Amino acid sequence: MSTGMSVESVVQAVYLVAGVLFVLSLAGLSRQETARRGVLLGMCGMVLALAATVALALVRSERPVGVTAGLILLVLLVGAAVGTWRARTVEMTQMPELIALLHSFVGAAAVLVGFGSYLTEPATPGAGGTVHLVEVFLGVLIGAVTLTGSVVAFGKLSARLRSSPLLLPGRNWLNLAAVVACGGLLWWFLTAPAVGLVPLLLMTLVALALGWHLVAAIGGGDMPVVVSMLNSYSGWAAAAAGFMLGNDLLIITGALVGSSGAILSYLMCRAMNRSFVSVILGGFGAETGAAAPGGPVEPGTYRETTALEVADRLTAARSVIVVPGYGMAVAKAQYPVADLVARLTARGTTVRFGIHPVAGRLPGHMNVLLAEAKVPYDQVLGMDEINGDFPATDVVLVIGANDTVNPAAQDDPGSPIAGMPVLEVWQAQEVVVFKRSMATGYAGVQNPLFFRENTAMLFGDAKEQVELIVQAL
Repeated sequence: MSTGMSVESVVQAVYLVAGVLFVLSLAGLSRQETARRGVLLGMCGMVLALAATVALALVRSERPVGVTAGLILLVLLVGAAVGTWRARTVEMTQMPELIALLHSFVGAAAVLVGFGSYLTEPATPGAGGTVHLVEVFLGVLIGAVTLTGSVVAFGKLSARLRSSPLLLPGRNWLNLAAVVACGGLLWWFLTAPAVGLVPLLLMTLVALALGWHLVAAIGGGDMPVVVSMLNSYSGWAAAAAGFMLGNDLLIITGALVGSSGAILSYLMCRAMNRSFVSVILGGFGAETGAAAPGGPVEPGTYRETTALEVADRLTAARSVIVVPGYGMAVAKAQYPVADLVARLTARGTTVRFGIHPVAGRLPGHMNVLLAEAKVPYDQVLGMDEINGDFPATDVVLVIGANDTVNPAAQDDPGSPIAGMPVLEVWQAQEVVVFKRSMATGYAGVQNPLFFRENTAMLFGDAKEQVELIVQAL
């Protein structure tokens, strides 16, 4: 008993250290310069957390130590093998859907922990038992919503499901009815302990349907917000599991993930000039008048250019801004783009990058790609930092971006993206847009930028076209 108590005391101390490391990790991830340190601190915290949890499991286990250690080792080996395999094979363009899929695992774990806690730890009479039942109910509810919502987000991001929102008749009333039903099932669950498993199972089915419908009703243009929103949901699901298991570190970690995901969702919504509620109720493209992806709506004629002509313009330019988007990630063009920027900088040209807060399909996606290509941090600026510099810029290279440079957000009050802050690239002297075709962006909205007099379209694979420009230089 004394040995067990001493081990548990050491474990709690290690949990405290791991929690501090997680906080420092989040602080480090807030800036590009300290992001690597933040990741390393988070890894150290997780190693300590796993080691402490394994030690605690060995002490508390009623099975022989060898059997428990073997089971834990087997689980760790399987998890490490799968994680290593996916980390080495996944493309950066697949990172958003991978993260969404990982969120579904957290939701599934919360559901399983909730049922396991309810079946193995019967609630005792009194306030303590009621609190435990509420923890179980909420943990399963949040976990189930996270599970199916994350699976739908994975399907949309990986193009396995249509990115357009599913607009069922009375969809908002359906969501409200599901929430009210869960409230009624909670009352039944607390007042009828003899049949408590029935309302718990019914609530799980309702929550699974609610999670599926919530994300299915969100359009593709809001997917960056959905990813951060599901990140928050998975954090609260983990915190609920921590309460059920009596694990302080899991509560701390879940609260950190949940709160940081909620803050990120708020920042993303503010960057898109949308409220969090409006994102939940439907995404870009849900309103009438939105163009279908790849639709034929064209407000004018466009002007096409070549890589050699772009190289001539860059040679004469004194100031250049590069605006990357998801298309750059798909084409894996960040390396030749970095080479192009280095060559222009060596010639004395002022070159910077303008990053929209929701560029790509994951917050910070473009920053990671540019850091991977060794682009200096001081050349990478956010939208608010660089928007005022476009009028004094000679050439803007828009590489794979679409919705984040759409002037309709400011000029067309009837546009589905009206009011969304965008990079005002059209104010530059000349704009070159790298695209494969004239198709609309992920939000399904046509971009009048492509038809402006100072815009030239460079069609083809972005990586190949940038390499041709580098050769011409």
